[in-house]
Amino acid sequence: MAKKNTKTILAIETSCDETAAAVLEYTPGSKWPQITTRSSVINSQVKLHSKMGGVVPEAAARAHVKNIRPVVESALKASGYKLKAIDYIAVTQGPGLIPSLIVGVEFAKALGLAAQKPLIPVNHMLGHLYSPFSRVKDKGSRIKDLFPMIALIVSGGHTILALMKSHKQYKVLGQTVDDAAGEAFDKVAKLLGLPYPGGPEISRLAAKGNPRAIKFPRPMLNAKNYDFSFSGLKTAVLYFVKDKGLGIRSIGLKADICASFQAAAVDVLVQKTLRAAREFKAKSISISGGVSANQTLRAAMQAACTEQHLEFFVPPAGLHTDNAEMIGIAAAFKLHQGFRPVPGADLKADSNLAL
Repeated sequence: MAKKNTKTILAIETSCDETAAAVLEYTPGSKWPQITTRSSVINSQVKLHSKMGGVVPEAAARAHVKNIRPVVESALKASGYKLKAIDYIAVTQGPGLIPSLIVGVEFAKALGLAAQKPLIPVNHMLGHLYSPFSRVKDKGSRIKDLFPMIALIVSGGHTILALMKSHKQYKVLGQTVDDAAGEAFDKVAKLLGLPYPGGPEISRLAAKGNPRAIKFPRPMLNAKNYDFSFSGLKTAVLYFVKDKGLGIRSIGLKADICASFQAAAVDVLVQKTLRAAREFKAKSISISGGVSANQTLRAAMQAACTEQHLEFFVPPAGLHTDNAEMIGIAAAFKLHQGFRPVPGADLKADSNLAL
């Protein structure tokens, strides 16, 4: 049973290939949202899509239809709450794969209508943006020392650099103009014949290679903006592989390619983030999204923040990749900022929803 004034949120996430649900408690009234996660359940489709070499939207949607009810029921059971005790239902509205988004949104609408619960639509990127705050508690004056913050969101579909003036105010400074960082990792992995998902495989092999073995380009590193481009870097790897022969069998060479590619991508991400931190006099930097689990990126950003005397935030384990807990966290922040939940009839999935 929730404490007095505490609100309960059932969160649902189906933007791509993870069917997820979580139950959180949110206590209003303080300067910083007080959030406690009671349960978080994720049903991954990695095995399904690894057979196809990548995410197939129609297959993902069918898997969501099959899994969403048992996942939601499991999250409620694990939380100790029954549906009637839930105050709000939060759901990912977009961006993402439209067949997947529709499953989550329509399920949330039906559940909200049947149980008479108001809905909180959540931008998937907002979930990533707020995920590093999941373990930040209100410590009075320390909260204001976090801002301005430069937030880097790096995932399979997005690379976004944002300025957060407070937990209520954020502005997108730049984003990818073509391939996202995570997408480039997956495509390079495919070029090298590595299994899906490619990001972890690149990182695993990179640990055995020489990051200075091959001089790959750093696209847009010196551009006078905060946009990113990883298509040219991916193409440089493609040409290198073709020059060496499409059937590269040497594990040592593959490791060097992975390490050199990863070093180039990380260099661009870190340097542009640091430049933004200097320009906007940031007090902290955060990274989130699936690629934020990359240990080389984390270590490089942590080292840069230490050198520049900046606070550094990353999501805890389990919150880098797609999950419903971060959707619930974002919903709590929206409530904290005065958002009023909407009737289900007014909610539609939006695959191109902007942050």
